[in-house]
Amino acid sequence: MYQRRVYQPNEQLRHARLQLPSRLSPGQPLSRQEVAALVNEWLYDHTGTRTEIDANYIGKLERGVIRWPQRRYREALRAALQVATDVQLGFYATRRETSTVDVVDRQQFLRTAGMLATLPWLDLFTPTTPTPLPTRVGRTEIDQVRAAATVFTSWDYAFGGGLAREAVFTQLRWSAQLLRVDCPEQLRAELFAAVAQLADVAGFMAFDACAHDDARRAFRFALACTEYAGDWHARANALADMARQAIWVDEPDQGLTYVEQALVRADRLTATERAMLYTIRARALARMDRPQETLAAVGRADAAFALANPAEDPPWMAFYDHAQHHGDTGHALFDLSVRGRRTHAAQRLAYSVANHGPAYARSRAISRTKLASLLMVTGDPRRAAAIGQRAVDDAGSLRSRRALDDVRELHRFAGRHPAIAEAGELRDRITATLGTR
Repeated sequence: MYQRRVYQPNEQLRHARLQLPSRLSPGQPLSRQEVAALVNEWLYDHTGTRTEIDANYIGKLERGVIRWPQRRYREALRAALQVATDVQLGFYATRRETSTVDVVDRQQFLRTAGMLATLPWLDLFTPTTPTPLPTRVGRTEIDQVRAAATVFTSWDYAFGGGLAREAVFTQLRWSAQLLRVDCPEQLRAELFAAVAQLADVAGFMAFDACAHDDARRAFRFALACTEYAGDWHARANALADMARQAIWVDEPDQGLTYVEQALVRADRLTATERAMLYTIRARALARMDRPQETLAAVGRADAAFALANPAEDPPWMAFYDHAQHHGDTGHALFDLSVRGRRTHAAQRLAYSVANHGPAYARSRAISRTKLASLLMVTGDPRRAAAIGQRAVDDAGSLRSRRALDDVRELHRFAGRHPAIAEAGELRDRITATLGTR
């Protein structure tokens, strides 16, 4: 007859949790889930690592199933529960006795693990017959590359770059090989332009997932292809995305350089493309704290967009509609507003939120989060908190690191209002949401 191990509950840890008040349920002590969320947030802030500690894990600690969590977990728990030492949380290193059942369970685990290790899992997921290249590239192959770019673009807009960026890079690797295949001279420029479009999509999805080195390589490849093809529209698009990434990683001067390169022959671009580029120019200038030039760039963007004719635009510019223009210019003015300058950022962001369709879920989520952050700083924190709750709903359904980083910014701004219950509830909601991703 086997005897199951009886664990000694960790009353010190449980007591430490119960001493702290819940922010989600006033009058109640801190819940296990709230502790887990605080631990996940601390680990991300201090190590850059996403963890998925949950209430079940905290329960195991309190029941004594785990007596000596790893060092980083202990540090995070001390911070979350506001104590100075491991002893205060009942943690101690121990070599626990091993029961017969433990031995049996371990042997079973090892047998299972050994079986899994011997199965050819990688072989199952690696094609044994690579997709063959055509012997000659024609219109069909070019149309297929463009169709792939269109599909991945729609996924990116709706779900964020984290969903399928590995898939798009796999498709890009295959498509790039077409550039070495025999192709009629009259189609070669189109082939390079199509591959450039796919490379730009791959770069943007990597950028959205904050895989910045991957994004830079894809963007540079896209730009090289556009210059070979002599396609000014695709070239402007690649440089625009390179500028967006540079501004995001706090290199606005480099972003401004990319925009200026794209505008070298602005006469060859459509009004919509010029509006997009002037808007990105405004965002770079705003980050550089050059308010007058920022406002002038927004004015030029508005003037260009007033002349927009979608029938003249290349297919990939369909995203830049009224909602996108208001959102992007609102983002540029956001940086001026949070520094105390009066702008129309809130009105532009609100228009963007109200008019983005479901196909552009990420853009709507980012604009809503920016609007909540702006109102948290300059307007009514309670209204900001209500908008922020919806922004968390939006961002929670995406696979976009950029969207989540904006939510973290909202979390910081909400921290400026410790006396406002709604702001505190929003911070707790954000903590819980980010702790599970």
